[in-house]
Amino acid sequence: MKLFNTMTMQKEEFVPIEAGKVKMYACGPTVYNYIHVGNARPIIMFDVLRRYFEYRGYDVTFVQNFTDVDDKIINRANEEGITSGEVAEKYIKEYFTDARGLGVREATVHPKATENIDGIIKMVETLIEKGYAYEANGDVYYRTLNFKDYGKLSHQPLEDLKAGARIDVADIKENPMDFALWKAAKPGEPAWDSPWGKGRPGWHIECSAMSNRYLGKTIDIHCGGQDLAFPHHENEIAQSEAANGCKFVNYWVHNGFISIDNRKMSKSLGNFFTVREAAEKYGYETIRMFMLMSHYRSPLNYSPDILEQAKNALERIKTARENAAFIAENGADGEMTAEMRAKADNLPTYRERFIEAMDDDFNTADGIAVIFELVRDMNTALAAQNAPTKELAKAYLSIFDELTGVLGILYNSGEEDADFARKVESLIEARQNARKEKNWAEADRIRDQLKDMGVTLQDTPQGVKWKRA
Repeated sequence: MKLFNTMTMQKEEFVPIEAGKVKMYACGPTVYNYIHVGNARPIIMFDVLRRYFEYRGYDVTFVQNFTDVDDKIINRANEEGITSGEVAEKYIKEYFTDARGLGVREATVHPKATENIDGIIKMVETLIEKGYAYEANGDVYYRTLNFKDYGKLSHQPLEDLKAGARIDVADIKENPMDFALWKAAKPGEPAWDSPWGKGRPGWHIECSAMSNRYLGKTIDIHCGGQDLAFPHHENEIAQSEAANGCKFVNYWVHNGFISIDNRKMSKSLGNFFTVREAAEKYGYETIRMFMLMSHYRSPLNYSPDILEQAKNALERIKTARENAAFIAENGADGEMTAEMRAKADNLPTYRERFIEAMDDDFNTADGIAVIFELVRDMNTALAAQNAPTKELAKAYLSIFDELTGVLGILYNSGEEDADFARKVESLIEARQNARKEKNWAEADRIRDQLKDMGVTLQDTPQGVKWKRA
Protein backbone atom coordinates (compact mmCIF):
# COMPACT_ATOMS: atom_id res chain seq x y z
CA MET A 1 0.00 0.00 0.00
CA LYS A 2 1.25 3.47 -0.89
CA LEU A 3 0.39 6.68 0.96
CA PHE A 4 1.17 10.25 0.03
CA ASN A 5 3.46 11.55 2.75
CA THR A 6 3.19 15.32 3.26
CA MET A 7 6.71 15.29 4.70
CA THR A 8 8.31 14.00 1.47
CA MET A 9 5.56 15.23 -0.90
CA GLN A 10 5.42 11.87 -2.64
CA LYS A 11 3.73 8.48 -2.46
CA GLU A 12 5.62 6.01 -0.33
CA GLU A 13 5.23 2.31 0.31
CA PHE A 14 3.68 1.84 3.73
CA VAL A 15 5.98 -0.10 6.03
CA PRO A 16 4.77 -0.29 9.65
CA ILE A 17 7.10 0.09 12.60
CA GLU A 18 5.94 -3.28 13.89
CA ALA A 19 4.82 -5.99 11.45
CA GLY A 20 1.05 -6.39 11.34
CA LYS A 21 0.35 -3.35 13.53
CA VAL A 22 -0.53 0.28 12.80
CA LYS A 23 -0.21 3.14 15.30
CA MET A 24 -2.33 6.02 14.05
CA TYR A 25 -3.16 9.45 15.53
CA ALA A 26 -5.78 11.89 14.25
CA CYS A 27 -6.35 15.40 15.55
CA GLY A 28 -9.88 15.61 16.86
CA PRO A 29 -12.20 18.60 17.30
CA THR A 30 -12.06 21.50 19.71
CA VAL A 31 -15.39 20.89 21.40
CA TYR A 32 -17.18 24.24 21.62
CA ASN A 33 -19.81 23.77 18.89
CA TYR A 34 -21.41 21.19 16.63
CA ILE A 35 -19.00 19.80 14.04
CA HIS A 36 -19.42 21.27 10.56
CA VAL A 37 -19.19 19.50 7.20
CA GLY A 38 -15.54 20.54 6.85
CA ASN A 39 -14.75 18.84 10.20
CA ALA A 40 -16.56 15.73 8.99
CA ARG A 41 -14.15 15.09 6.12
CA PRO A 42 -11.13 13.99 8.19
CA ILE A 43 -13.39 12.19 10.65
CA ILE A 44 -14.91 10.10 7.84
CA MET A 45 -11.80 9.66 5.70
CA PHE A 46 -9.55 8.47 8.49
CA ASP A 47 -12.28 6.19 9.82
CA VAL A 48 -12.16 4.52 6.38
CA LEU A 49 -8.34 4.44 6.38
CA ARG A 50 -8.48 2.63 9.70
CA ARG A 51 -11.14 0.23 8.37
CA TYR A 52 -9.04 -0.48 5.30
CA PHE A 53 -5.94 -1.31 7.34
CA GLU A 54 -8.04 -3.68 9.43
CA TYR A 55 -9.50 -5.21 6.25
CA ARG A 56 -5.95 -5.90 5.09
CA GLY A 57 -5.24 -7.71 8.35
CA TYR A 58 -3.53 -5.03 10.45
CA ASP A 59 -4.12 -4.56 14.17
CA VAL A 60 -4.81 -0.83 14.39
CA THR A 61 -4.49 1.34 17.47
CA PHE A 62 -6.29 4.55 16.55
CA VAL A 63 -6.15 7.60 18.81
CA GLN A 64 -8.30 10.68 18.24
CA ASN A 65 -8.22 13.40 20.86
CA PHE A 66 -10.65 16.00 22.09
CA THR A 67 -9.34 19.50 22.80
CA ASP A 68 -11.50 20.25 25.83
CA VAL A 69 -9.75 23.37 27.18
CA ASP A 70 -9.23 26.30 24.82
CA ASP A 71 -10.01 30.01 24.39
CA LYS A 72 -13.01 29.16 22.18
CA ILE A 73 -14.44 26.83 24.81
CA ILE A 74 -13.94 29.44 27.54
CA ASN A 75 -15.68 32.09 25.40
CA ARG A 76 -18.61 29.75 24.72
CA ALA A 77 -18.87 28.99 28.45
CA ASN A 78 -19.11 32.70 29.20
CA GLU A 79 -21.78 33.12 26.51
CA GLU A 80 -23.87 30.22 27.82
CA GLY A 81 -23.32 30.93 31.51
CA ILE A 82 -21.91 27.49 32.27
CA THR A 83 -18.43 26.13 33.00
CA SER A 84 -15.95 25.32 30.26
CA GLY A 85 -16.06 21.69 31.40
CA GLU A 86 -19.82 21.62 30.88
CA VAL A 87 -19.40 23.12 27.40
CA ALA A 88 -16.83 20.49 26.48
CA GLU A 89 -18.92 17.57 27.75
CA LYS A 90 -22.00 18.91 25.95
CA TYR A 91 -20.28 19.08 22.57
CA ILE A 92 -18.36 15.82 23.02
CA LYS A 93 -21.76 14.19 23.42
CA GLU A 94 -23.03 15.98 20.31
CA TYR A 95 -19.88 14.91 18.45
CA PHE A 96 -20.61 11.25 19.13
CA THR A 97 -24.21 11.69 17.98
CA ASP A 98 -22.99 13.01 14.63
CA ALA A 99 -20.11 10.54 14.38
CA ARG A 100 -22.45 7.59 14.89
CA GLY A 101 -24.81 9.08 12.33
CA LEU A 102 -21.92 9.29 9.86
CA GLY A 103 -21.04 5.65 10.45
CA VAL A 104 -17.77 6.57 12.16
CA ARG A 105 -16.54 4.04 14.68
CA GLU A 106 -15.16 5.18 18.01
CA ALA A 107 -11.39 5.40 18.18
CA THR A 108 -9.40 2.92 20.25
CA VAL A 109 -8.86 5.85 22.64
CA HIS A 110 -10.46 9.30 22.74
CA PRO A 111 -8.18 11.15 25.17
CA LYS A 112 -8.95 14.63 26.47
CA ALA A 113 -6.43 17.35 27.11
CA THR A 114 -7.72 17.85 30.66
CA GLU A 115 -7.11 14.17 31.45
CA ASN A 116 -3.46 14.42 30.42
CA ILE A 117 -2.21 17.45 32.33
CA ASP A 118 0.50 15.48 34.16
CA GLY A 119 1.95 14.17 30.89
CA ILE A 120 1.81 17.63 29.34
CA ILE A 121 3.64 19.20 32.29
CA LYS A 122 6.28 16.45 32.19
CA MET A 123 6.95 17.04 28.49
CA VAL A 124 7.20 20.80 29.02
CA GLU A 125 9.67 20.24 31.87
CA THR A 126 11.77 18.03 29.56
CA LEU A 127 11.80 20.73 26.88
CA ILE A 128 12.94 23.34 29.41
CA GLU A 129 15.69 21.03 30.69
CA LYS A 130 16.93 20.49 27.12
CA GLY A 131 16.95 24.22 26.35
CA TYR A 132 14.05 24.11 23.90
CA ALA A 133 11.66 26.05 26.13
CA TYR A 134 11.66 28.86 28.68
CA GLU A 135 9.37 30.37 31.29
CA ALA A 136 8.25 34.00 31.17
CA ASN A 137 5.83 35.45 33.74
CA GLY A 138 4.09 32.10 34.26
CA ASP A 139 3.89 31.30 30.55
CA VAL A 140 6.18 28.73 28.92
CA TYR A 141 7.28 29.13 25.29
CA TYR A 142 9.02 26.88 22.80
CA ARG A 143 12.28 28.22 21.33
CA THR A 144 11.45 27.62 17.68
CA LEU A 145 14.86 28.67 16.38
CA ASN A 146 16.55 26.01 18.53
CA PHE A 147 14.89 23.26 16.49
CA LYS A 148 16.99 23.23 13.34
CA ASP A 149 14.44 21.33 11.21
CA TYR A 150 11.54 23.68 11.94
CA GLY A 151 9.46 24.08 8.77
CA LYS A 152 10.29 20.67 7.30
CA LEU A 153 6.63 19.51 7.18
CA SER A 154 5.16 22.70 5.72
CA HIS A 155 8.18 23.05 3.38
CA GLN A 156 8.58 26.71 4.26
CA PRO A 157 12.05 28.21 4.64
CA LEU A 158 12.75 29.50 8.13
CA GLU A 159 13.26 33.03 6.80
CA ASP A 160 9.75 33.01 5.29
CA LEU A 161 8.29 31.81 8.56
CA LYS A 162 10.13 34.55 10.45
CA ALA A 163 8.78 37.17 8.08
CA GLY A 164 5.22 35.94 8.63
CA ALA A 165 5.43 35.78 12.42
CA ARG A 166 3.20 38.18 14.31
CA ILE A 167 5.12 40.76 16.32
CA ASP A 168 3.59 42.30 19.42
CA VAL A 169 5.42 45.22 21.06
CA ALA A 170 4.28 43.95 24.47
CA ASP A 171 5.31 40.37 23.70
CA ILE A 172 7.32 38.64 26.41
CA LYS A 173 8.59 36.01 23.96
CA GLU A 174 12.25 35.86 23.04
CA ASN A 175 11.31 35.54 19.37
CA PRO A 176 8.02 36.25 17.55
CA MET A 177 8.03 32.66 16.20
CA ASP A 178 8.06 31.08 19.66
CA PHE A 179 4.75 29.46 20.60
CA ALA A 180 3.03 28.75 23.92
CA LEU A 181 3.41 25.42 25.67
CA TRP A 182 1.80 26.59 28.91
CA LYS A 183 -0.39 29.64 29.56
CA ALA A 184 -0.51 31.42 32.90
CA ALA A 185 -3.94 31.44 34.52
CA LYS A 186 -6.31 34.35 33.97
CA PRO A 187 -9.21 35.19 36.32
CA GLY A 188 -12.21 32.95 35.77
CA GLU A 189 -10.39 30.46 33.51
CA PRO A 190 -9.81 26.78 34.28
CA ALA A 191 -6.29 26.23 35.62
CA TRP A 192 -4.02 23.52 37.00
CA ASP A 193 -1.03 23.65 39.31
CA SER A 194 2.35 23.52 37.61
CA PRO A 195 6.01 24.33 38.38
CA TRP A 196 5.37 27.74 36.74
CA GLY A 197 2.22 28.54 38.70
CA LYS A 198 -1.42 27.91 37.87
CA GLY A 199 -2.23 27.73 34.19
CA ARG A 200 -3.36 25.54 31.31
CA PRO A 201 -1.71 23.86 28.32
CA GLY A 202 -1.22 25.42 24.92
CA TRP A 203 -2.98 23.79 21.98
CA HIS A 204 -0.02 22.09 20.29
CA ILE A 205 1.54 20.38 23.30
CA GLU A 206 -1.54 18.31 24.13
CA CYS A 207 -1.29 16.21 20.94
CA SER A 208 2.42 15.56 21.47
CA ALA A 209 1.79 14.42 25.04
CA MET A 210 -1.23 12.25 24.22
CA SER A 211 0.39 10.64 21.19
CA ASN A 212 3.43 9.85 23.32
CA ARG A 213 1.30 8.34 26.08
CA TYR A 214 -0.98 6.14 24.00
CA LEU A 215 1.17 5.28 20.96
CA GLY A 216 4.82 5.77 21.94
CA LYS A 217 7.62 8.06 20.85
CA THR A 218 7.46 7.17 17.13
CA ILE A 219 4.18 6.39 15.38
CA ASP A 220 3.24 5.13 11.94
CA ILE A 221 0.65 7.67 10.79
CA HIS A 222 -0.46 11.11 11.92
CA CYS A 223 -3.42 12.50 10.02
CA GLY A 224 -5.64 15.54 9.91
CA GLY A 225 -6.91 18.35 7.74
CA GLN A 226 -4.56 20.20 5.42
CA ASP A 227 -5.00 23.34 7.49
CA LEU A 228 -3.29 21.65 10.46
CA ALA A 229 0.03 21.01 8.69
CA PHE A 230 1.16 24.47 9.77
CA PRO A 231 1.48 25.50 12.49
CA HIS A 232 -0.13 22.71 14.52
CA HIS A 233 1.62 19.64 13.11
CA GLU A 234 4.84 21.55 12.52
CA ASN A 235 4.85 22.46 16.20
CA GLU A 236 4.02 18.90 17.25
CA ILE A 237 7.12 17.70 15.39
CA ALA A 238 9.31 20.32 17.05
CA GLN A 239 8.00 19.45 20.53
CA SER A 240 8.01 15.67 20.19
CA GLU A 241 11.36 15.25 18.44
CA ALA A 242 13.11 17.70 20.77
CA ALA A 243 11.67 16.03 23.88
CA ASN A 244 12.12 12.41 22.78
CA GLY A 245 15.25 12.69 20.65
CA CYS A 246 13.83 10.57 17.83
CA LYS A 247 11.58 10.73 14.78
CA PHE A 248 7.97 11.50 15.66
CA VAL A 249 5.92 10.28 12.66
CA ASN A 250 6.74 8.14 9.64
CA TYR A 251 3.76 9.12 7.43
CA TRP A 252 1.92 12.44 7.52
CA VAL A 253 -1.48 12.16 5.82
CA HIS A 254 -3.60 15.28 5.20
CA ASN A 255 -7.01 15.62 3.58
CA GLY A 256 -7.94 18.52 1.29
CA PHE A 257 -10.23 21.41 2.15
CA ILE A 258 -13.98 21.63 1.66
CA SER A 259 -15.02 24.98 0.24
CA ILE A 260 -18.18 26.96 -0.33
CA ASP A 261 -17.99 29.36 -3.26
CA ASN A 262 -14.29 28.47 -3.46
CA ARG A 263 -13.57 29.65 0.10
CA LYS A 264 -12.46 27.20 2.77
CA MET A 265 -15.33 26.16 5.01
CA SER A 266 -14.61 27.21 8.58
CA LYS A 267 -16.33 28.40 11.72
CA SER A 268 -14.10 31.48 11.89
CA LEU A 269 -15.27 32.62 8.43
CA GLY A 270 -18.90 31.84 9.25
CA ASN A 271 -19.40 30.04 5.92
CA PHE A 272 -20.20 26.59 7.22
CA PHE A 273 -23.01 24.10 7.57
CA THR A 274 -23.11 21.84 10.60
CA VAL A 275 -23.26 18.12 9.98
CA ARG A 276 -26.54 18.11 11.89
CA GLU A 277 -28.07 20.64 9.48
CA ALA A 278 -26.85 18.78 6.39
CA ALA A 279 -28.03 15.44 7.77
CA GLU A 280 -31.53 16.76 8.39
CA LYS A 281 -31.78 17.59 4.70
CA TYR A 282 -29.78 14.84 3.01
CA GLY A 283 -29.17 12.13 5.61
CA TYR A 284 -25.92 11.15 7.31
CA GLU A 285 -25.17 8.38 4.81
CA THR A 286 -25.30 10.88 1.96
CA ILE A 287 -22.68 13.06 3.65
CA ARG A 288 -20.38 10.05 4.01
CA MET A 289 -20.94 9.09 0.36
CA PHE A 290 -20.21 12.68 -0.71
CA MET A 291 -16.83 12.55 1.04
CA LEU A 292 -15.83 9.14 -0.33
CA MET A 293 -16.68 9.92 -3.96
CA SER A 294 -13.57 12.14 -4.17
CA HIS A 295 -9.94 11.38 -3.43
CA TYR A 296 -9.15 12.45 0.12
CA ARG A 297 -6.45 14.93 -0.97
CA SER A 298 -8.62 16.60 -3.60
CA PRO A 299 -10.44 19.84 -2.77
CA LEU A 300 -14.21 19.49 -2.44
CA ASN A 301 -16.81 22.14 -3.16
CA TYR A 302 -19.95 21.78 -1.06
CA SER A 303 -23.17 22.40 -2.98
CA PRO A 304 -26.77 21.10 -2.96
CA ASP A 305 -26.30 19.68 -6.48
CA ILE A 306 -23.31 17.57 -5.45
CA LEU A 307 -25.11 16.36 -2.33
CA GLU A 308 -28.06 15.33 -4.50
CA GLN A 309 -25.68 13.42 -6.79
CA ALA A 310 -24.27 11.60 -3.78
CA LYS A 311 -27.79 10.84 -2.53
CA ASN A 312 -28.81 9.42 -5.93
CA ALA A 313 -25.62 7.33 -6.14
CA LEU A 314 -26.29 5.92 -2.70
CA GLU A 315 -29.88 5.12 -3.67
CA ARG A 316 -28.68 3.15 -6.71
CA ILE A 317 -26.43 1.06 -4.49
CA LYS A 318 -29.18 0.53 -1.92
CA THR A 319 -31.68 -0.54 -4.56
CA ALA A 320 -29.22 -3.01 -6.07
CA ARG A 321 -28.61 -4.59 -2.69
CA GLU A 322 -32.32 -4.78 -1.89
CA ASN A 323 -32.96 -6.56 -5.20
CA ALA A 324 -30.14 -9.02 -4.60
CA ALA A 325 -31.26 -9.68 -1.02
CA PHE A 326 -34.80 -10.34 -2.25
CA ILE A 327 -33.58 -12.93 -4.77
CA ALA A 328 -31.26 -14.49 -2.19
CA GLU A 329 -34.36 -15.06 -0.08
CA ASN A 330 -36.92 -15.87 -2.77
CA GLY A 331 -34.96 -16.97 -5.85
CA ALA A 332 -34.79 -20.41 -7.41
CA ASP A 333 -33.38 -23.28 -5.38
CA GLY A 334 -30.86 -25.66 -6.86
CA GLU A 335 -27.43 -25.38 -8.40
CA MET A 336 -26.25 -22.54 -10.62
CA THR A 337 -26.07 -23.00 -14.38
CA ALA A 338 -22.67 -22.96 -16.09
CA GLU A 339 -23.28 -19.32 -17.07
CA MET A 340 -24.15 -18.38 -13.50
CA ARG A 341 -21.11 -20.27 -12.20
CA ALA A 342 -18.87 -18.31 -14.58
CA LYS A 343 -20.35 -15.08 -13.22
CA ALA A 344 -19.74 -16.16 -9.63
CA ASP A 345 -16.19 -17.30 -10.39
CA ASN A 346 -15.41 -13.83 -11.80
CA LEU A 347 -16.47 -11.98 -8.64
CA PRO A 348 -13.05 -12.06 -6.89
CA THR A 349 -11.71 -9.77 -9.65
CA TYR A 350 -13.79 -6.96 -8.11
CA ARG A 351 -11.99 -7.48 -4.81
CA GLU A 352 -8.63 -7.40 -6.55
CA ARG A 353 -9.45 -4.16 -8.40
CA PHE A 354 -10.88 -2.58 -5.25
CA ILE A 355 -7.68 -3.37 -3.32
CA GLU A 356 -5.58 -2.06 -6.20
CA ALA A 357 -7.47 1.26 -6.05
CA MET A 358 -7.28 1.57 -2.28
CA ASP A 359 -3.63 0.56 -2.17
CA ASP A 360 -2.85 3.51 -4.44
CA ASP A 361 -2.89 6.27 -1.84
CA PHE A 362 -6.23 5.28 -0.33
CA ASN A 363 -8.24 6.11 -3.48
CA THR A 364 -11.85 5.78 -2.32
CA ALA A 365 -13.13 7.42 -5.52
CA ASP A 366 -11.73 4.60 -7.65
CA GLY A 367 -12.84 2.09 -5.04
CA ILE A 368 -16.43 3.32 -5.36
CA ALA A 369 -16.12 3.15 -9.16
CA VAL A 370 -15.32 -0.56 -8.80
CA ILE A 371 -18.40 -1.00 -6.59
CA PHE A 372 -20.60 0.65 -9.22
CA GLU A 373 -19.25 -1.72 -11.86
CA LEU A 374 -20.11 -4.58 -9.52
CA VAL A 375 -23.62 -3.14 -9.12
CA ARG A 376 -24.15 -2.99 -12.89
CA ASP A 377 -22.92 -6.56 -13.26
CA MET A 378 -25.10 -7.73 -10.37
CA ASN A 379 -28.21 -6.00 -11.69
CA THR A 380 -27.71 -7.51 -15.15
CA ALA A 381 -26.96 -11.02 -13.91
CA LEU A 382 -29.89 -11.13 -11.50
CA ALA A 383 -32.33 -9.70 -14.06
CA ALA A 384 -31.53 -12.41 -16.62
CA GLN A 385 -34.56 -14.24 -18.05
CA ASN A 386 -33.33 -17.62 -16.85
CA ALA A 387 -34.38 -17.37 -13.20
CA PRO A 388 -31.36 -16.54 -11.01
CA THR A 389 -30.69 -18.88 -8.14
CA LYS A 390 -30.42 -17.99 -4.49
CA GLU A 391 -26.84 -19.18 -4.66
CA LEU A 392 -25.88 -16.64 -7.35
CA ALA A 393 -27.57 -13.79 -5.49
CA LYS A 394 -25.76 -14.75 -2.29
CA ALA A 395 -22.42 -14.81 -4.12
CA TYR A 396 -22.99 -11.26 -5.36
CA LEU A 397 -24.19 -10.12 -1.94
CA SER A 398 -21.10 -11.52 -0.26
CA ILE A 399 -18.61 -9.52 -2.33
CA PHE A 400 -20.92 -6.48 -2.37
CA ASP A 401 -21.21 -6.40 1.44
CA GLU A 402 -17.47 -7.01 1.81
CA LEU A 403 -16.46 -4.00 -0.30
CA THR A 404 -19.15 -1.57 0.85
CA GLY A 405 -18.36 -2.63 4.42
CA VAL A 406 -14.75 -1.48 4.03
CA LEU A 407 -16.00 1.98 3.07
CA GLY A 408 -18.69 1.90 5.74
CA ILE A 409 -21.58 2.73 3.44
CA LEU A 410 -25.14 1.35 3.68
CA TYR A 411 -25.11 1.26 7.46
CA ASN A 412 -28.16 3.22 8.65
CA SER A 413 -30.66 0.39 8.85
CA GLY A 414 -31.33 0.58 12.55
CA GLU A 415 -34.13 -0.80 14.69
CA GLU A 416 -36.59 1.81 13.42
CA ASP A 417 -36.06 0.63 9.84
CA ALA A 418 -36.24 -3.00 10.95
CA ASP A 419 -39.58 -2.34 12.68
CA PHE A 420 -40.90 -0.65 9.53
CA ALA A 421 -39.76 -3.60 7.38
CA ARG A 422 -41.45 -6.11 9.69
CA LYS A 423 -44.69 -4.14 9.52
CA VAL A 424 -44.57 -3.95 5.70
CA GLU A 425 -43.84 -7.68 5.35
CA SER A 426 -46.76 -8.46 7.66
CA LEU A 427 -49.12 -6.30 5.60
CA ILE A 428 -47.92 -7.84 2.33
CA GLU A 429 -48.57 -11.32 3.73
CA ALA A 430 -52.06 -10.23 4.85
CA ARG A 431 -52.75 -8.81 1.39
CA GLN A 432 -51.59 -12.03 -0.28
CA ASN A 433 -53.89 -14.05 1.99
CA ALA A 434 -56.80 -11.71 1.19
CA ARG A 435 -56.20 -12.17 -2.53
CA LYS A 436 -56.09 -15.96 -2.17
CA GLU A 437 -59.45 -15.78 -0.40
CA LYS A 438 -60.73 -13.44 -3.18
CA ASN A 439 -61.35 -10.74 -0.57
CA TRP A 440 -60.57 -7.97 -3.04
CA ALA A 441 -61.86 -5.17 -0.84
CA GLU A 442 -59.46 -6.12 1.97
CA ALA A 443 -56.59 -6.55 -0.49
CA ASP A 444 -57.24 -3.08 -1.91
CA ARG A 445 -57.48 -1.58 1.57
CA ILE A 446 -54.08 -3.02 2.52
CA ARG A 447 -52.58 -1.84 -0.78
CA ASP A 448 -53.83 1.70 -0.05
CA GLN A 449 -52.44 1.51 3.49
CA LEU A 450 -49.04 0.54 2.12
CA LYS A 451 -49.25 3.38 -0.41
CA ASP A 452 -49.97 5.84 2.41
CA MET A 453 -46.85 4.51 4.16
CA GLY A 454 -44.81 5.38 1.05
CA VAL A 455 -44.42 1.75 -0.03
CA THR A 456 -44.70 0.63 -3.66
CA LEU A 457 -45.22 -3.02 -4.60
CA GLN A 458 -43.86 -4.94 -7.56
CA ASP A 459 -44.87 -8.45 -8.60
CA THR A 460 -41.90 -10.57 -9.72
CA PRO A 461 -41.41 -14.27 -10.54
CA GLN A 462 -39.87 -14.59 -7.09
CA GLY A 463 -42.81 -12.95 -5.32
CA VAL A 464 -43.87 -9.48 -4.23
CA LYS A 465 -41.09 -6.91 -3.81
CA TRP A 466 -41.55 -3.64 -1.99
CA LYS A 467 -39.72 -0.35 -1.97
CA ARG A 468 -39.93 2.58 0.39
CA ALA A 469 -40.23 5.99 -1.26
